[in-house]
Amino acid sequence: MAGKGTGTGAGTGTNAGAATGTGTGTPNGTPKGTPTPTPTPTPTSTDAEAGANTTGTTPPPPSAPAGAYDDRATERWDAEPDKRPGRTAFQRDRARVLHSAALRRLAGKTQVVTPGSRSQEWDASPRTRLTHSLECAQVGRELGAALGCDPDLVETACLAHDMGHPPFGHNGEQALNDVAADCGGFEGNAQSLRLLTRIEPKRFVRSPESGELVSVGLNLTRAALDAATKYPWPRGAHPTQPGSAKFGVYEDDLPVFRWARAGAPANRICFEAQVMDWSDDVAYSVHDFEDALQAGHVDPAALASETERSGIWAVAVGRYVPADTDPEELAAALDRLMAQEWWPHGHDGSALAQSRLKDATSQLIGRFCEAAEGATRQAYGPGPLTRYAAELVVPRAARHECAVLKAVADRYVMQRAEQEALRADQRVVLAELAQALKDRAPRGLDPQFRALFAAADDDRARRRVIVDQIASLTDAAARSLHAELTRPA
Repeated sequence: MAGKGTGTGAGTGTNAGAATGTGTGTPNGTPKGTPTPTPTPTPTSTDAEAGANTTGTTPPPPSAPAGAYDDRATERWDAEPDKRPGRTAFQRDRARVLHSAALRRLAGKTQVVTPGSRSQEWDASPRTRLTHSLECAQVGRELGAALGCDPDLVETACLAHDMGHPPFGHNGEQALNDVAADCGGFEGNAQSLRLLTRIEPKRFVRSPESGELVSVGLNLTRAALDAATKYPWPRGAHPTQPGSAKFGVYEDDLPVFRWARAGAPANRICFEAQVMDWSDDVAYSVHDFEDALQAGHVDPAALASETERSGIWAVAVGRYVPADTDPEELAAALDRLMAQEWWPHGHDGSALAQSRLKDATSQLIGRFCEAAEGATRQAYGPGPLTRYAAELVVPRAARHECAVLKAVADRYVMQRAEQEALRADQRVVLAELAQALKDRAPRGLDPQFRALFAAADDDRARRRVIVDQIASLTDAAARSLHAELTRPA
């Protein structure tokens, strides 16, 4: 594990498939020196916590040079020669994430409902974390390109944004945060950074301290790591909400985080990360709503009922919109959506109904993306917008419409009694699994984590290895390992 190196890679490193390498630094030690930059690619023409501008007014000028995609942006921790001339640094980043095992595992991780579940009325084919990530990437690539970002860079960030999510979705995230209370907590976004820079085996370098080969993860560019970082601060350091549970880096990953953020304004979220964050909001709000209708959990006609609406607003306020939001604004948002000619006023699962619902999802995605694109262009003009040259401007009305869709899915899918019973069981599974691994490790650990467990310096480090192991599991794998380790002797 890249835990105590003291320099950036100035040598040749090695891919995961090779036996040896000569890189001279690890990304989780104190950076020393600068890796040789890779070629510079040519630019092409959220939620509120992430920091995107929501007012529709022109933000203040950026506090740092725009930077675009210069040598600093395309640097890698460990310098690597191009394998094939003609590819940009960000195309390589995208390929590395796309081919990673961590991305593939998202196919078995919960988005809203458990992968493989089936509606009693028809096959709903619910989305998984993987399909959500692919859809987010499509939305983000097109929105980013329209605003002048490098589309491969934005797509990379979108593909990577959920890689750190554990089994059982946000429910698993909360359970693992309890498990990791004595070793720095757990947060899916911080885990994503850890995967990208440490856990996912792609490139190795020699530790300057031990001389052993240690992983530097996918060895992505600085700009890619920055673009994948929604919350550029450690635990407890949210710049405007000190009590927020959202953070983007664990304490022992701070060296590579600081390297990735070198030259960035403190706590400022880069433009590509803001595009990724809004694309994430758009994709999951629209598609969770679509899945809810497709599975028969939501009756669109009921959304006109004041009683039903009161329940939706109760879910939305404080969770999806600020606590001081007037419910009348949310009512106006839902009314605007329901007044559209493409809005689905009913759904019976027929082919025609599915076609109409798919058209509605397409219309909603276009509506939300065009709102952000138009407001941002109004604020910053027609040129390419990259890195720290701009803030994404999302109109308040668009955020409210997006939040209403989130609240509908939450109210009618996630808050169903059987779902709460399932979530309670999932929390028990992860808590018992963590205890079983603590009692039995290295038994139960995959070879990669077994080696890290053996090399850990203390109980805190060993607990983090156990958390990393559990976080890497799919829903089914977590249940299988739990059954194996808790089976009576």
